[in-house]
Amino acid sequence: MKKLAIFLGVLAVLGLLLLILIAVAGGSYNHLVKLSQAVDSQWAQVQNVYQRRADLIPNLVATVSGAANFEKSTLTEITAARASVGQVKLDPNSAPTDPARLAAFDQAQGQLSSALSRLLVVVERYPDLKATENFQELQAQLEGTENRISVERRDFNTAVQAYDTAIKSFPEVFYASALGFPYKPYFSATPGAETPPKVQFDFNQPAAATNH
Repeated sequence: MKKLAIFLGVLAVLGLLLLILIAVAGGSYNHLVKLSQAVDSQWAQVQNVYQRRADLIPNLVATVSGAANFEKSTLTEITAARASVGQVKLDPNSAPTDPARLAAFDQAQGQLSSALSRLLVVVERYPDLKATENFQELQAQLEGTENRISVERRDFNTAVQAYDTAIKSFPEVFYASALGFPYKPYFSATPGAETPPKVQFDFNQPAAATNH
């Protein structure tokens, strides 16, 4: 009888430990789910602001192409850069887990940013565009979009940092990957990335003289 009581006591202790383990594991799993969803939600925001910029570009190109003798090579460059962005297909609702895929996406967006910057510099040589109401509206929309891109990228990296820290912490590090919580890469920082590019058209300043 005494042995049975000891046996039952041991079972009770083991059962209690098992329940505690299940509760801890369940809480940990739910925490990882919450962090993963936060990353995916922020990734969707990143995609939205980049798509917003891409949607503005055709209208921008159509507006500036109406200017007499506008540099066609500049329009061709930004159109090609926008097309390259569209070729990098990533799930808009789930953050990438492949660093190479995110790097390709970031590189394509960077090329589009560079092409857009060069286009805006060229536009300054055409003061007649200042009178175009549609162009002035595009200026405000582009500036706002560039600011949102900077903010959403920063918030995405913050969400990824919280998630990646969690899956590498104890005890999640032992089972996170097996339960479908892989590492998620960051956007790489670039010089000046902390400051969004300023979209500004200073038509009152004379264009720099060029040597012929």
